[in-house]
Amino acid sequence: MKYTRISALAAIGVAATLSLTACGGDSTAKDTSSRSTSSSSSPSPDGGSKPEGGPGSSGSEAGNAKSGSGEDTEAEAAANGATETGGKVTFCKTADLAIDVSDAAPDQNEGRIDVTMINRGSTTCSATGFAGVDIKDADNTSNPIERGHAQPRITTLKPGDAAVFDLAYHIDNTGDSLASPTNILVTPPNETHTVSLKWPAGAGDIKGAYTDVEVYPTHTTE
Repeated sequence: MKYTRISALAAIGVAATLSLTACGGDSTAKDTSSRSTSSSSSPSPDGGSKPEGGPGSSGSEAGNAKSGSGEDTEAEAAANGATETGGKVTFCKTADLAIDVSDAAPDQNEGRIDVTMINRGSTTCSATGFAGVDIKDADNTSNPIERGHAQPRITTLKPGDAAVFDLAYHIDNTGDSLASPTNILVTPPNETHTVSLKWPAGAGDIKGAYTDVEVYPTHTTE
């Protein structure tokens, strides 16, 4: 009889242990489920989802924000060929421009050559920026002219409008100038086709070398 009671008690103990194990497993499953729910993504305003509190979450939002005001500066607008009203136009083609040169020296010491470009095309175009300029010498060499320190201005030409850019240099009044210019080779801004123009009669002699001559950006005649 004692052996029977001990066996019965042992059986009851095993059953209790199994019951506790089952309850513990269910609790673990609930905890796991709870953790899974709390770490899931929450919906974002655009219908997607993004992690909450994850590394770089604030950086992601900052990365989606626009930087700067988005407004072009005058220099940027000029480089992009933008008009003063914010629109876009194509750059003037050499074939559509009537180009001429003239001596515009303000005095006997400062030389200046004005190069005028008139839009003979049927549409508005942009002549914004620096023209490419070479000066051809009597010895048939061509010398590229450096840009002066000036900021390009927006230069938009309607049909019939004119743009001007200048070549500036010091005049040699000694009669010993080593420069003998015969032609000015002009390539309009953002173009590849060049025109050859006669060096204007009466223009003062260049003091120094062709590297001392500077070209300045276009501007309207108004």
